[in-house]
Amino acid sequence: MQTPEPYQPASIYAPQGDGDAVTPRVFIAPQRYIQGPGVLDSIGRYLTLVNVRRVAILISDRGRASEGPRLLSSLDSENMDAVFCRFGGETSIEEIESHQAELDGRVDCLMAVGGGKCVDAGKSIAFRLGIPVVIVPTLASNDAPCSAASVLYLPSGVYSHFEFVPQSPALVVVDTGVVAAAPERYLAAGMGDAMATWYEAQACLKNPNGINVLSGRPTLASAAMGEICAHTLFEHGVAASSAVRDRNVDAPLEAVVEANTLLSGLGFESGGVAVAHGVAQTCTSLPGIPERYHHGEMVAIGTLVQLALEERLDETAKVARFFAQVGLPAHLGQLSIGTGDAAAMGTLIEGTLDWPFTVNMPFDVDASMLRRALFEVQEIGESVVTEVGDVAYRRLQDG
Repeated sequence: MQTPEPYQPASIYAPQGDGDAVTPRVFIAPQRYIQGPGVLDSIGRYLTLVNVRRVAILISDRGRASEGPRLLSSLDSENMDAVFCRFGGETSIEEIESHQAELDGRVDCLMAVGGGKCVDAGKSIAFRLGIPVVIVPTLASNDAPCSAASVLYLPSGVYSHFEFVPQSPALVVVDTGVVAAAPERYLAAGMGDAMATWYEAQACLKNPNGINVLSGRPTLASAAMGEICAHTLFEHGVAASSAVRDRNVDAPLEAVVEANTLLSGLGFESGGVAVAHGVAQTCTSLPGIPERYHHGEMVAIGTLVQLALEERLDETAKVARFFAQVGLPAHLGQLSIGTGDAAAMGTLIEGTLDWPFTVNMPFDVDASMLRRALFEVQEIGESVVTEVGDVAYRRLQDG
């Protein structure tokens, strides 16, 4: 078993010559994106585009029980063999290398079926095996499915680092019937992750030295995707949440699933990230946070902090109001972070300053600015919750 050398997109896209070299605009995307109710039943037919015969299916025990029979039936209809691999729940090096050893030489494609951590693990395993990866998200809870990057964590759930892979997924197949059957909180978390896309892309565009996740300049296409992503959430987010509560696939849900998965996925990777995700990843190092809250809930708070940092307080209130309406945290207290907790505040500030993409902000960021922004988010969020109420938030947390 041979593990490939780590891949760094900067070695391909960043200027390699003297200081006058131009940083190119770079856009990256999966080969195919397929979304709709019932598409899981056609996964075998879609896989004929990849020309594979032996498929490893990375999936949790729950996922295997619910989606496994449909997957096997569809693959069997195209004379494809399948082997199930149990996903243990964390995108850690230990989990990834265990599956690499288990599958080495046995399969020619890996299908990752599940939430964000499962699909990120699948990308890293497939890279080590040198085979294409097919992503089948069962939740619209994050923007991981379309990217060629994995967020790796320690076994404890604390953020470790990004891992990049040279190829985007061969296919991304999203069955909205499956998404509609999942708890509402997952869809809301996806909206929290997706809402950051436009605001972070804006920061990268405004900064002449801003770079995207690939170490290239953001493209206008990715920024446009981020913008329509935010507009879609503002317009359809509340209705989509209602559809999931009713387990109903309708036009608003289809729109939000596409925003959470495709628009945000392409937008963040090619448009760039900034402070919003720096706050979110730092939150994972606070005691109790990674066990209780989803990634998109942490990004929601990060987005508010970034907007306050930019002194866009009207926009901060607008976004906080939307978050309150769909059940996302609108202030730090709803993420169990007290502004009076000096240790937690210090960790948030230090971690965000150390986040490598904080430099994408179009101005220098220092500790005092971040501290001010954190307190402003708390004040604005509390005001918004007083106005809108926290019924949606309590419903999702209690559920």
